[in-house]
Order: sequence, then C-alpha cells, then structure tokens
Amino acid sequence: MSRPTRQIRVGAVPVGGGAPVSVQSMTNTDTRNVPATLAQIRALADAGCEIVRCAVPDQAAAEALAAIRRDCPIPLIADIHFDYQLALTALAGGVDGLRLNPGNIGARWKVEEVVRACAERQVPIRIGVNAGSLEKALMEKHGHPTAEAMVESALGHIRILEELGYHEIKVSLKASDVRRTVMAYRLLAQQVDYPLHIGITEAGTTWAGSIKSAVGLGALLYDGLGDTLRVSLTGDPIEEVRVGWEILKSLELRERGPVFISCPTCGRCQIDLIPVAEEVERRLHDLPGKITVAVMGCAVNGPGEAREADVGIAGGKGEGLLFRKGEIVRKVPAEKLAEALVEEARRLAGESDK
Repeated sequence: MSRPTRQIRVGAVPVGGGAPVSVQSMTNTDTRNVPATLAQIRALADAGCEIVRCAVPDQAAAEALAAIRRDCPIPLIADIHFDYQLALTALAGGVDGLRLNPGNIGARWKVEEVVRACAERQVPIRIGVNAGSLEKALMEKHGHPTAEAMVESALGHIRILEELGYHEIKVSLKASDVRRTVMAYRLLAQQVDYPLHIGITEAGTTWAGSIKSAVGLGALLYDGLGDTLRVSLTGDPIEEVRVGWEILKSLELRERGPVFISCPTCGRCQIDLIPVAEEVERRLHDLPGKITVAVMGCAVNGPGEAREADVGIAGGKGEGLLFRKGEIVRKVPAEKLAEALVEEARRLAGESDK
C-alpha cells in the first residue's frame, strides 16, 4: 500500500500523489562544460533516467544551466548549496527543480527571494538532508547524526517554506547506512505528507552500492515509502539508472525492458551457462516492452521456469531446449543457445510492437 502524499511536478514528471516512482540520477561532468553535460544527460535518458540533477558549485555553472536546459530531454534539477544567487540564476535559466535547504542559504530575505522566484515559475524545492552535513546545533543536541536528528533537520527546513506559504516540496533523508536511512524516512513519513525522494547516499562502488541500495530502497518501497529515487554509486551514473529500474521491477512497481531469470548453476548443469546468461543479458538489456527471459541450466527447474517465461532455454547435455510462450521451439546445440535465445526474444518483442 503506497503512502498518500501531495503531488508536485518536476517539469512534465509527476512526483507523489499516486504517480509511478520515478528514477533519477546526477551528472558527474563539469556543469560548465555544456556539451559534455548534455551528452551524459542524453545517455542517461536513453538508459531510462526520468529526472536529472546537475551540481552548481559557482556562478559559471549556474549560468551554464540555461544552455543545458534548452537541449535537455528530461527535467533538470539544480543542486544548490549556501548561495541563494546561484538558485536565482538557475531559476532564470529555466531549471525544473531545486535541491536546496532553505535554512542554509542565509538571511530570511534571501530565502524569500528564492521562494518567490520558484512560485512564479512553479518550480518545486527538494529539501535534502544528509547525515554527513547536519547543522552544528543538531549535532550538539543529539551527539551523532541520528535518524531523529535528520528528521528534526528536515522539519526545520520544511517549516521555513511553510511559513512562506510554499508547499511545492519533496524531502530526502539520506545516510550512508541502510538502517539509519530507513528509520529516518519512516519517522518523517508519520509527520508530513510531502513526497519523498529516497536513496542511500554514498552507497559505494557499483557492486557494493547496488546491494546496499537494493536493501534500503527495497525496504522503503515495500513499505509504500518513496515517490522518486536515486541509486548513488561511485561509477558511471548510467549504472545508477539501471540499478534503480531493477529495484522497481523486482517489486513490480514499474516496467521497463526484460525481466531476466537465470539459475545459479550447480553440479547438475551440463553446459557452460554463465557466459550464455551474461551474453543474453548484455544483448537484450535495452529490449523494449515487457518480456521475461529465462536462462536455465538443467532438467530439474529449467523446463518449468523456461515454460513460464516468454522465452527461455533449459540446458541438457551439450544442448538445450528453446521455449517460447510455454512451447518447445526446438533443440539447440550449447554453443548456439545464446544466439538462438536472443533472436527469439527480439522476434517476439518485434511481433508485440506490431
């Protein structure tokens, strides 16, 4: 059961209020390098990124956002810290959202200027609380960046915007460990109805970070918490998007591309299945539409899983059976299994598009 929230819009993408959970990422290019940043954004969009965020460390980066926004294929968020003028420049450049904590940009009048500009353009603000950068007073009060301290920080920032009559808000509460992050989101969800941007910050490398993110985001999403997400990885941001989609697909919250099923292999397997599974996934990961592909290695579970999939193979001794929609198509030599399965999957996907 999803948590009822207000709905905001980040460009054309609805967030909260029953909208599908959207997948975000962040560029790691120099924002001032417009061609490089746009090239990465296009690659991210092709991979399924629905909202993208750019760092804005200085005025030159803020000014570059206007050129990026003109050719950006998906909604663009400016990541602002401390300097309200950077926010105003980004807004003038047409960005679709701000990541900005109003309590960190100085005097009240500065916040009022930013909120006024956001209201004029109908641009939402994401309050982004990070365990690594909590306010000094909260650290002194709580001793550590606890979940309770993170929630208190978020409520303080929310209060500032509410006092100014602004409610186009989403909130994130990110820590680098799963338990504290999950606890913080659960605590905040009991107190506000703003949409939540979820993520495990600084999760790590692609391998470790994907596991940590899947555990943390999976727990939140299963609880009905989370309206948009980012998987934070030390690596190519395209991998963030791919992992994000796999998390959503595993919980049947979104559909994009194939669902892959493959067995872990054991002593019953009589074909070299691992390279077959890797090749099939590599060649079909961008297949459009919803299709289930099974790569199975033996006669115990293989035929059953392959029959239930849209297309699949079940290995035997030096060969395998190719299945399509529950029916055996033909026997295929082991060395040709990957090619046969890829061809059958693409043929089925092509027919479903007609």
